[in-house]
Amino acid sequence: MAERENNQKTVVYLLLGLLVIAAFLLGSLYTKVQMLEKGGVTKETVEVKTATPTRKPVVDWKKLPKLSDYCTQKEKITTNKFPVSRTKVQLTDKDVLCGNPDAKVTVVEFSDYQCPFCGALSGLNLEMVANMKSRSAAWEPLEENLLKEYIKTGKVNFVFKDYPFLGEESNFSAEATRCAGDQDKYWLYHDYLFSHQSGENQGAFSKDNLKSFAKEIGLNTTDFNKCLDSGKYQKLVAENKEEGNKNGVNGTPASFVNGTLIGGASSYSTFKAAIEDALKK
Repeated sequence: MAERENNQKTVVYLLLGLLVIAAFLLGSLYTKVQMLEKGGVTKETVEVKTATPTRKPVVDWKKLPKLSDYCTQKEKITTNKFPVSRTKVQLTDKDVLCGNPDAKVTVVEFSDYQCPFCGALSGLNLEMVANMKSRSAAWEPLEENLLKEYIKTGKVNFVFKDYPFLGEESNFSAEATRCAGDQDKYWLYHDYLFSHQSGENQGAFSKDNLKSFAKEIGLNTTDFNKCLDSGKYQKLVAENKEEGNKNGVNGTPASFVNGTLIGGASSYSTFKAAIEDALKK
């Protein structure tokens, strides 16, 4: 009798375990489907997305509306103004902030410089912007609209977190942006990369090219090259990615509005609704 009861308990535990696993898998699948519907790259779709055709860089990229037109590296992050209870994502003084440090709402974007949908969200990869608009004529990019409506008005601040997972060039480009930041050109280099996306893992963001980009935007190339070659920011970039993993990020772009996750290259209207809701609280 006791043996039968033990067997029954074992079966019950097994069934409960299977239900938990099934629920997890369904939740994960739902997240991935949502990401793909909104436009985004997940770890499971990397091989498919790497077929993104190359394109010629935007020659007049400096004329496009972009974060570097306004953002500097003077604003600093302090833990008392950016509590995890509000942002959900752990932010430190190593993160680069754009906007008013006292803003009530913080938008954190996890991104990969090779990700075409991230380029669309920035508004600087014009081909991908057109691609998103072909899906929905009402679609609008995040960064330029966020800058105009909320960052410049002091209501929202913005933090860009590296989530390099598409390949070696993703890591190189993330580290290169940090090296540019050593010369107070983080946002300019960030904008340059998104406006010059040209396929994934095809050499566009090789170390040699990244060094030539630094020269083009007027950086001290000796210092920049030394920084990039030394791997100075490898650890920091890896920590950023791990922070994304801890918060359920499994693809790019993935953004948080005061802790509320918005997956994929959602239209600006989705972000605006979340921001307005956060401002009311």
